[in-house]
Amino acid sequence: MVETKKNEKVRKKPSKKDEAAEDEDTEKSIFPFLRKREKVAKEIEKVQAKRKVKRTIIRKKKKLKKVDRKARDIGIDVSPPEDSCDDSTCPFHGTLPVRGQIIDGIIITSKMDKSVVVSKERLRYIPKFERYEKRSSHYTAHNPVCIDAQMGEQVRIMECRPLSKTKSFVVIERMKS
Repeated sequence: MVETKKNEKVRKKPSKKDEAAEDEDTEKSIFPFLRKREKVAKEIEKVQAKRKVKRTIIRKKKKLKKVDRKARDIGIDVSPPEDSCDDSTCPFHGTLPVRGQIIDGIIITSKMDKSVVVSKERLRYIPKFERYEKRSSHYTAHNPVCIDAQMGEQVRIMECRPLSKTKSFVVIERMKS
């Protein structure tokens, strides 16, 4: 309402912007939980953005530290890694003893922190059909920072003491594929 010179009240025609603002106000007054949801969503986005920044900083810090450590002999004929690391569960630069099975396989997942899943395929003969079938086994293995094998690479893993509930192997070498 707008007052004129004669103190008469004249109705002003609302513009489209005013109508949209009124619709939003009525929605917010009718549904106050919508405002809360929007606020919560904005706060969650802020927290996630901060976490992404922290993750990138942490990943940069976890890069290889150039330490002048000689790789110790682990008792197997494998070439030691060129980089060094501070990982206590590294067979070359830490104190992790290795023993038992040696398995060659392909890494199918490297999304975990310092862990990979290695798949080993083998053929099994079926006498009834006189043919072979493919079978595969998955092994969770520790991936030392100095080796840092990625998904799709062919690696050699070796048995060690249990490092977690499912991890009893460690990557000892990247194979040339």
